[in-house]
Amino acid sequence: MNRPFSRRTLLRGSAAFAAATGALSLASPALAHPHRPGRGSRIASVAYIEVNSNSILNVGNYVLADGSPAFDYVVIFAANINYDGEKAYLHMNDNVQRVLDNAETTIRPLQQRGIKVLLSVLGNHEGAGFANFPNRKAADDFAKQVSRTVRRYGLDGVDLDDEWVEYGKNDTGEPNDFSFLAMLSSLRKRLPNRVISFYFIGPSSEHAEYRGLTAGHLVDYAWNPYYNQYNVFDVPGLPKERYGAAAIDLSKASGISLGGIEKTARRTVDDGFGAFVTYELQPGDQSAKVSAFTRALYGSEATYTGEFVL
Repeated sequence: MNRPFSRRTLLRGSAAFAAATGALSLASPALAHPHRPGRGSRIASVAYIEVNSNSILNVGNYVLADGSPAFDYVVIFAANINYDGEKAYLHMNDNVQRVLDNAETTIRPLQQRGIKVLLSVLGNHEGAGFANFPNRKAADDFAKQVSRTVRRYGLDGVDLDDEWVEYGKNDTGEPNDFSFLAMLSSLRKRLPNRVISFYFIGPSSEHAEYRGLTAGHLVDYAWNPYYNQYNVFDVPGLPKERYGAAAIDLSKASGISLGGIEKTARRTVDDGFGAFVTYELQPGDQSAKVSAFTRALYGSEATYTGEFVL
């Protein structure tokens, strides 16, 4: 059992934080507008892949009529923010680590096709999260760990998912006003030309603005996290062209119809949003489901090549 964080250490008010570390400032070069990736004005298609049970290579099996990939981004789900009794640390389970260690065969083939590969970082029931760092130093330390991992394995960026933390567990602190923005600012400074996406959920989504600094000025994308729903959330500072309102579960169990997928994709286009997010892409030929949204987003059917053996 890990030794618990001291609640006295973690739970500090914003006034104490500002006095100890200085207020975050938009004037800093580190907080300039982030890198804006993408293929021109193309709406970004995103696939979250649970690597405990599926291969990210499957995303590369879908191409459009012009030969380009049907997906722009694949998210490795998921690394974790863990807690060692004193501080937060980045943890990869065996399956995530295996994907990273074999990057030449699991990641590079997708990147060579133009698909960007992100690593999701998710809470892990230990009480340490993005929203309860005690000070700027602690936030910077975790951002450093994440950025080193992204660079070490040649990833295109990171996805931040503030779920399953259980804030307060192990005597950790509750969410505070400054923590998420402090971590995000440091992460942007350390990854100026990589993608940072924000799964808009949890306490971090409730603390996405602090002293004039907004999450939307630091991330490249944010999106609705609720499966098979179309939700428009206000992400402070983020233009709609970098937001995804759709969240589509492609598994058989989801119950969404092909017509429902296409309708949601057309609504994304009509409403001017910039991302379309999918989950649970299954092995085998799922081109009917993929085509249901690529027709609306890109005016093209998607073909399953089967080139990447899973």
